[in-house]
Amino acid sequence: MIADNNFTLDTFNPVSIVKGIVVRMRARRLELNLTQKGLASKAGVSLGTLKRFENSHEISLKHLLMIAVVMDATEEFALLFTKRQYESIEEVLKLSNVKKRERGRRND
Repeated sequence: MIADNNFTLDTFNPVSIVKGIVVRMRARRLELNLTQKGLASKAGVSLGTLKRFENSHEISLKHLLMIAVVMDATEEFALLFTKRQYESIEEVLKLSNVKKRERGRRND
């Protein structure tokens, strides 16, 4: 693990990312003065789904989006997989020489 004052490479793994999402979602839920049952009802998901997300960090993308709509947090999803922002002209030139693929490889 690489560590620097406030930065650790370990925070960029799927488990850490989803834990952070759960912590932020729970904090926002409490800020909105919503119980688990209330949020589940407003979002149209089962109470068990919300509890599983908060406790085990497991949820479908569809249900996560339904919760995000209720909590006014959908803008963050729009930023996923957006075009990369380049930091230098050298980076742009380097990537312009890479052959563009139109399909993924089959892993048969």
